[in-house]
Amino acid sequence: MTRERLFLFDTTLRDGQQTQGVQFATPEKIRIAEALDTLGLDYIEGGWPGANPTDSGFFEAAPKTRATMTAFGMTKRSGRSAENDAVLAGVLNAGTPAVCLVGKSHPFHVETALGITLAENLDNLSKSFSHLTARSREAIFDAEHFFDGYRANPDYALSCLKAALDAGARWVVLCDTNGGTLPDEIHRVTEAVIAAGIPGTHLGIHTHNDTETALAGSLAAVEAGARQIQGTLNGLGERCGNANLTSLIPTLLLKEPYASRYETGVSLSALEGLMRISRMLDDILNRVPHRQAPYVGASAFAHKAGLHASAILKDPSTYEHVDPARVGNTRIVPMSNQAGQSNLRRRLAEAGLDVKKGDPALPRILEEIKTREDQGYSYDTAQASFELLARDALGLLPQFFEVKRYKVTVERRKNKYNRMVSLSEAVVVLKIGDRKMFSVSESMDETGSDRGPVNALSKALAKDLGPYQRYIDDIRLVDFKVRITQGGTEAITRVIIDSEDDKGRRWSTVGVSPNIVDASFEALLDAVIWKLVRDGVQRI
Repeated sequence: MTRERLFLFDTTLRDGQQTQGVQFATPEKIRIAEALDTLGLDYIEGGWPGANPTDSGFFEAAPKTRATMTAFGMTKRSGRSAENDAVLAGVLNAGTPAVCLVGKSHPFHVETALGITLAENLDNLSKSFSHLTARSREAIFDAEHFFDGYRANPDYALSCLKAALDAGARWVVLCDTNGGTLPDEIHRVTEAVIAAGIPGTHLGIHTHNDTETALAGSLAAVEAGARQIQGTLNGLGERCGNANLTSLIPTLLLKEPYASRYETGVSLSALEGLMRISRMLDDILNRVPHRQAPYVGASAFAHKAGLHASAILKDPSTYEHVDPARVGNTRIVPMSNQAGQSNLRRRLAEAGLDVKKGDPALPRILEEIKTREDQGYSYDTAQASFELLARDALGLLPQFFEVKRYKVTVERRKNKYNRMVSLSEAVVVLKIGDRKMFSVSESMDETGSDRGPVNALSKALAKDLGPYQRYIDDIRLVDFKVRITQGGTEAITRVIIDSEDDKGRRWSTVGVSPNIVDASFEALLDAVIWKLVRDGVQRI
């Protein structure tokens, strides 16, 4: 059976940049484009040239990609020719092989927002796309508010698509701009559009996630006959985001009936880099990755219940819909005081520790977990700290160094802007072999923004580990969570720290104490030791 080709159009760098709080720098856009290209996408929309310096700078330095680089703009304005429209000129001057223009397809927006007649809008569409194709550009029409427009006046909405196609557009894209159209309507309308003479091989879909159905809506359009899908990495986008390519791509490649009916430019080997690319984007945005994101989330393949873990040991497919390795993820069996020996053995095996059933160390480890969680620890969300606890119980934890003492002081002072700020100073003293290592670090930036005592402590701990230093230089702290587990004067503080390295590994550690600094140091220390253990470092 011959599979039909689906074309994937990424708009992370354009529509994704409409996300509140997101503003890419030009080097970041280049890095993201290069990463997206390794996946095998068909189109990468780089932005709107001329709209801002970042987008203009991107097109001036855009990387060479296998994907078709696409510039975004809008159809020409009334009262001027396509040849004399500055917006169209700016898009064409970007020099991309493809151009995507947004235009109106809803009578309400034509007459109210643009203030022109319906006939004028059709003329603008026709002349804009004729102008592009006459200059040998692949032309794409994003039909804004299409589903709302079709609901109000189907004949006019269809005439907008036909005007663009007749003028040479390669693709016309049905945009659910407000994100309120549900999948069954998207399917019905897409079918009707094809029945009206718009070929599915020239038809795309662009959905927003305002009803949490952007992915389902995109798939509904594909099932109805559309053959281009637009979306963004990690579901970035205005308001609630766009169709999430991070979920869409593995669904198309790994789930039936899509895997056997359709093909894309993404190979199964490229798919294995999906989680790494997803995390890279979060790192650029300084965001904490969504733990429960489908396919790529840290909890996407986490199995807490003892019954589940026991079955997973026998056959992972009992509680997993796909193999996590196919998207670059890993299976996790969280540890908590609810866990049984099945969970424990599975988690130990994933850490490279082969402990046989019935080993007397197993109940000791479970009892230690129960005791510690009664004290406020949480190993359900701190896998690395659990692994160190287990290794210690099994006599397999090297003592790389000894912490002799540490302290943090905080003082208030005026900075050069005459503002009162906090300056944190941390001191950490370690003993490595016969050497005593003394490290001091301060935490305050030039503007006086207080980075806090934990930041100072982290910098001091990682400042000089002597012979181990090169193994920890790439550790980055990506999240820091604090919870008070008891109230009143006997309050207990639990700190969870998420760390990451240049290999793309991410791990969580926990510390507990009445003192937030002590709890933080415990979690920081575990993060460093876990990295040394996992890198196979030998004790010196």
